[in-house]
Order: sequence, then structure tokens, then C-alpha cells
Amino acid sequence: MVAPLLISLLVLQLARSDTKVIKTVVEDSVPSPSPGPLPPNIDCDGACEGRCQLSSRPRLCKRACGTCCERCHCVPSGTSGHYDECPCYANMTTHGGRRKCP
Repeated sequence: MVAPLLISLLVLQLARSDTKVIKTVVEDSVPSPSPGPLPPNIDCDGACEGRCQLSSRPRLCKRACGTCCERCHCVPSGTSGHYDECPCYANMTTHGGRRKCP
């Protein structure tokens, strides 16, 4: 009666130790992510000044553009469009689902 209980405890202990070994081996074999290249320095104020020069609400435009520029590290050329030059800038939306970046 005691022998089956001892054998069960022994098997359970071995299973636990195998799990720890497997987990340690898997964690050790996964390479740590290397840091990517640093984003390019961009003059967000200057870039947004050009982007918003024809806007009917230049202060609002510059504020939104500045936020997008700081997050994306780019501003599309011209006063509108050209979103393909900066996908991050193009994909940023407000809570309402509208484009955040001018």
C-alpha cells in the first residue's frame, strides 16, 4: 500500500525536475533581441512648419504633426498626402478612428 504511493511521489518529483531542466535549456537557447538602429535625428519643428504652412488651423496642425513626428521620427514631404513615405505617420489614428497626423 505504501510502495505505490512512494513510487507515485518519486515519478512526480522526476517530472518536476525534468520540466525545470527543459525550461532552463529553452530559456538559454533563445537569443536576446539586439537593439535596432537608432532612429534618425529629424527637426520636427522645421518639418512640421513646412507640412502645415497651408493649413487653415496652423497651430493645431503643428501640434498634431509634432506629436506624430516625435513618435515616428519622420514627416512626409509636401503640405498633404505622400503618406507612403512614412507609414507610421500614416497609420496613427485618433480614438475616433480618424487620421491623427496632418
